[in-house]
Amino acid sequence: MSTSAEETQFLNLYIGNLVPLYVCLVAFTWGLHDYFVTLQDEIEYIWPQKFNFPKFMFLWIRYYTLLLLLFDVIQIHTFTIPGVTSDNVCVAMDSIIRVVGALSLWSIEIVMQLRVYALYKCSRRVAIFNFILFLGSIAGFLWVLVHNAERRRAVIANAIRLPLPGCPDIHTGIEWAQWVPATAYEGVLFGFALFKTARSTTSRLRKGKQLSLYSLLLRDNLFYFFGVACILVLSNLMVVGVTHIPWFSYGPFHAAVGILTTRMILNMRKAASQTVITSSRLPQSNRDTAGISHGTDRTLGSWRVATQNAEEYTGTSSL
Repeated sequence: MSTSAEETQFLNLYIGNLVPLYVCLVAFTWGLHDYFVTLQDEIEYIWPQKFNFPKFMFLWIRYYTLLLLLFDVIQIHTFTIPGVTSDNVCVAMDSIIRVVGALSLWSIEIVMQLRVYALYKCSRRVAIFNFILFLGSIAGFLWVLVHNAERRRAVIANAIRLPLPGCPDIHTGIEWAQWVPATAYEGVLFGFALFKTARSTTSRLRKGKQLSLYSLLLRDNLFYFFGVACILVLSNLMVVGVTHIPWFSYGPFHAAVGILTTRMILNMRKAASQTVITSSRLPQSNRDTAGISHGTDRTLGSWRVATQNAEEYTGTSSL
């Protein structure tokens, strides 16, 4: 290889390593900004609830996302210090970054499974089917992770000794397939939500009804699935190099999925609370007609409105 070619390759690697240094700061700032913007809603609509599984999942996703974004910043910038990185450190950290990111995505997919379960009137068949596919997506992720980890040392062998700011930003082999199982699973959940939305929208248009809490649940589901699917696809395309966009690191992905999910839950909680307040001003007969029962303020509103007979599943009502 000629000297000019080597210099060009080194320059590309150096620039590729610089991009995540700036992007992770943007992602962390985005996460903090959204946190403070929505903190009042969290205090008003989430904190008063009894501590249960739905509340735990919201708080876990909310604060784990912030910690994950902080971890991204600290890890990426610490590795720019000369002497910190090595073959072993870079190989190990490559796997660790993917696992901690996957924990966030898997937590969110649990929430989405519960929402799909509620949409389909607590159907056990739907729940079991989605849970089996969920386990399959985890198994696929772990297999690709191990496969890439075993080959990572050889991939970065020629670049690890170069004076780069951090571990070499090199993507080869089947690294692009790391998030394919998760992307495919998101597609399945999106299909379930899309089917239910199409049926509900058609029915409501025929009857001339307006947007309900149930419709809001469907709309947020579609928006979430579409947004996360686009993020996953973009990440895969950046790894392959099809987009010619430098690798951003996982910071924007971690921020986006966390923000989308927490906002989706807050929107549902806020809409349900407003529904309960409105119904409390109606005569008793009108409340019964609207499907709102007493004491629903403690359980995020009646799922007779939100999910048509799914209120018996208390864990889903707040998600």
